[in-house]
Amino acid sequence: MIYLRQILLPEGPEDSWPYSIPALRGCDMLEFDSPVTLLCGENGSGKSTLLESLAVKLSAPAVGRIDAARDETLNALRPYARGIRTVFARKPRVTLFLRSEDFFGFIQRMQAERRDMLQELARVDDENKGRSVFAQNQARMAYAGTIGDMEGRYGQDLLDQASHGESFLRLFGERLAPGGLYLLDEPEAPLSPLRQMALLSLVRQMAGEEDCQFIIATHSPVLLAYPDAVLYTFDEAPVARTRYDALESISLLRDFLANPERFLRNL
Repeated sequence: MIYLRQILLPEGPEDSWPYSIPALRGCDMLEFDSPVTLLCGENGSGKSTLLESLAVKLSAPAVGRIDAARDETLNALRPYARGIRTVFARKPRVTLFLRSEDFFGFIQRMQAERRDMLQELARVDDENKGRSVFAQNQARMAYAGTIGDMEGRYGQDLLDQASHGESFLRLFGERLAPGGLYLLDEPEAPLSPLRQMALLSLVRQMAGEEDCQFIIATHSPVLLAYPDAVLYTFDEAPVARTRYDALESISLLRDFLANPERFLRNL
């Protein structure tokens, strides 16, 4: 399903960021005519900047962080975001924005809050020994309720796991809902190649069976191989459509894997 059909990008002074980004200069429109659109390019090429600007424009709630509309780290983008015009074929049921670095901080914060609640619960239980069962339950109700809410929403295993990759996939999977528009910024960052394949499979399932649309900024050769996706490269000025087998990063990776010793000698 395609919800967001097109975005029209604003013009502005070329000496002012983000208008000064080469890939965005001279680019007046991006079309999304596939349920999955992939934005690729080197670091600093502008793909994350555009995705963040779109999240601000749509006031997208975030997976694991404050909403884009209230995120102070995105303030510099707000004038540019306000100038973006969006063309929808229909409105999605839900819109979500995810940046992988936000996920790390979110999980760590949830783990710390749960540890604090468990310590307070143990303290309350110790202080209320010998009182009636009713009194003990009343004393521990607030802490036990908070812990239960956290574990019910995120899962006890997720809050206990040391593996960011497992936690990331589980949290992400639980937040996906049918009929959604999802903006993902480098979701591969915490994932091994095998788990990137699992993410690719999950995206394909949600796009194909649950009427979801994804716009993903990524470096991942695995995600970039998504069949029938629209690929935009930000390594050209302005942004241009491309093919998987035309990406320089893919050719370079293939050559490296075929003969790493030669590359290492040159490096």
